[in-house]
Amino acid sequence: MVVMVIDNGSEKLRGELTKWLIEVKPGVLVGNVSAMVRRKLWEKVNDDSKRRGAVMLYSMNTEQGFEMCMCGEPKRQIIDFDGVQLIEVRNDLGEST
Repeated sequence: MVVMVIDNGSEKLRGELTKWLIEVKPGVLVGNVSAMVRRKLWEKVNDDSKRRGAVMLYSMNTEQGFEMCMCGEPKRQIIDFDGVQLIEVRNDLGEST
């Protein structure tokens, strides 16, 4: 399973993604696609110039059962803690909270 959350994605990007995923709420897309399709869709998300930030979660054989990746300028950042992905929140000054 793949879940993508896109901040301010262009209509073109959202249209491309909805060919493969279901948009359950504006900017929140869910689906079950192959690893190759997932990578291609994530490339499109990275190339979208209007997007401010995006996160993708997908099923993976890990302790958590999934992996995450982010792009853009989100206030949250993924950190790896002994093989477990956690979210670190940064304030407006770029400091961890």
